[in-house]
Formats: sequence, C-alpha cells, structure tokens
Amino acid sequence: MYKDLSSIKALLDDRVEKYNQPAFIPNDPVSIPHRFSKKQDIEISGFFAAILAWGQRKTIINNCLKLMDLMDNAPHAFILHHQEQDLQRLLGFKHRTFNDTDLLYLIYFFQQYYRQHDTLETAFTGKQNEYKTQKERLEHFHNLVFSLEDAPQRTRKHIATPARNSACKRLNMYLRWMVRKDNAGVDFGLWDTMQMSDLVCPCDVHVERVARRLGLITRKGMDWETAAELTNHLKAFDPQDPVKYDYALFGLGIEEKF
Repeated sequence: MYKDLSSIKALLDDRVEKYNQPAFIPNDPVSIPHRFSKKQDIEISGFFAAILAWGQRKTIINNCLKLMDLMDNAPHAFILHHQEQDLQRLLGFKHRTFNDTDLLYLIYFFQQYYRQHDTLETAFTGKQNEYKTQKERLEHFHNLVFSLEDAPQRTRKHIATPARNSACKRLNMYLRWMVRKDNAGVDFGLWDTMQMSDLVCPCDVHVERVARRLGLITRKGMDWETAAELTNHLKAFDPQDPVKYDYALFGLGIEEKF
C-alpha cells in the first residue's frame, strides 16, 4: 500500500503521536507497573506484567492485579521479606500455561538477586556492562535466571532467549518500558546503561501484520532475526529511538485493524 519510505515514516510518526499517550495506559499491561512509584516495585511488577502479556489484554491485567494483591501490592518488600507461609497463598496462581511452579521459582530467583543488587538492569547488561547487544543481554538474562539449583525445566519456556531464536516479544516490550525516555508518560525510562537505540521492537501479531503490509518485514516466520530486521528498518526513521514505532504499528493493528 505504501511504497516510499517517506510516506511510511509520515504515517508512523503520526500514529506515534496518537498512541504514545497516557490514554494508552489503562487498557495495556503497562498499567500494572504504573501503579507503583518505587523503582524496584516498577521493575518487578513490570516484569511479571510483561511475562504474562499473552492473550486478552483484559485477562492479562486482571491476573496481574491478582498477583500484585497476593504480594501485598509491595512486590519488592514481599520478595525480600516473605516467610515460607506467605508463599502458600501463591499456590494455585495460573495464567495460561504459567503456573505456581513458575511463579515460586521466579520469586526465589528475584529474592536471591535483589539481596545483592539494587536494579534488575544489571541482570541484562552484566555488572560491568559487559553484554553490549540486546541479543547478548537477553541470552545472559535467561542464563542468569536459570543458574540457580533446581531451576524447573518447565519455567524456561516463559523466559524467552534469542539462543532459541525466539523474537522475545514480551521481554523486548519490558525493556521498552524500562529504557525508553520521553515526555509522553507511558514508558518509564528507569534504566541508563541500556540506550533507546539498543532496543529491539516487540513483535506481536498486530505489529507483525502491519509491518509486513508496510514492507518493513520481508523474512518468513517470526524469530529473532525477523525482529532485528524490523528494528533495522525502523532505525531508518529514527536511529536514536526506533522502538517508539511499536506504538504506531500496534495501534494501527489493534485499534485501526490496518
């Protein structure tokens, strides 16, 4: 439909303005971390909201609200200070194929992690920022999460990694929330080591469909290389902040059925 890059850029720039707005927040999983002001609460609630961002947005949000309630709406304090009996209430939690086995393990991982670190950013970048690309960072994060003894095999499928050639949609969305800085108020921009230009576009079915229609994806299938191809095309429109176009592609897909 759109043949030249300048008309695609004009369309996408217009929709970024339209959708990267506070009105976007209430019906999106990003509304969950927006309930908090403490950095670690935003990181943890945002992580779970992103990992569970699978299926109907209303169901995702409701299950995330339930999960935050189970953690006394203070996820960082709960993770650091819970007693064994506090974990009983988490039994039976479920969202799609994510269940209480996965939840309890991730809470255990976070407890070990936050006892030693102030921010989850270093779980991606490494303590000395030794992991420089998003591919390396997501692979490192996956390996770190499952580096503890008795990590359940079944939980690995819930934490995507480019090592399995996954497009890592949910984790890329989470990183967008944590890293992007602008004045729109949707993303948090909490992290400083990772740059906006490092981010890879989250590719859900709506984003993929619109991007293919616009010729921004040509590869068959949806994998890490496809997400990288889309991001590289978006960098032609804004090399510093390519992932802002996630809003435009998603909005065109879900709101406008483009």
